[in-house]
Amino acid sequence: MSDASPLDLRAMTVGEYLDRLASATPVPGGGAVAGVTLAQANALGSMVVGYAIGKSKFAAYDAAHRAALLRFESGRAHAIELAESDARAYGTLNRLWKLPKDDPARAGFDEAVRAAIAAPEATLMLAAETVAALEVLVGTTSASLASDLRIAFDLAVAAADAAIENVRINTPSLADRAEAATITARSEAALGALRAQAQANRARVS
Repeated sequence: MSDASPLDLRAMTVGEYLDRLASATPVPGGGAVAGVTLAQANALGSMVVGYAIGKSKFAAYDAAHRAALLRFESGRAHAIELAESDARAYGTLNRLWKLPKDDPARAGFDEAVRAAIAAPEATLMLAAETVAALEVLVGTTSASLASDLRIAFDLAVAAADAAIENVRINTPSLADRAEAATITARSEAALGALRAQAQANRARVS
């Protein structure tokens, strides 16, 4: 498989994805894992809220539940898109890294670095949106699905933790140090807020 080989997660079986992840090739890697993990958090959110929608016991929350379901469904699709975007961006960056610094083909290096940062940072921000959507389900969905809801929170945090690792490892390669500092401050603040929100709400799940 070449570095440029596309990553089509929707067309792959779980086994195929894991085999490819396990292979000694640059992509998929941690960035794709972050996106796939976040997609699973959203899928669990859809499952939990799906058991509440249409049930008289939870009728008072129906509008909020339906809005949350839409967020989970769009979030799941977006997370997979970001996983694929991350793989493409890193594949490009990896090829440019191998070229001599004075090679004209390396002229797009800075933009490649930005793309390799943009995908995981977007994954981090989507994880924050996922946590906010999961919060809607706390105390308004079936107690029998409490473990699934807690796992969804855990997966969203794990996805965010994984995503920021790719932000952290790529920002030092930015030529503009002020730009790197801005991205670092923004992403670290987002991660801190996400973790606090997820932890507080996970503790309320019963």
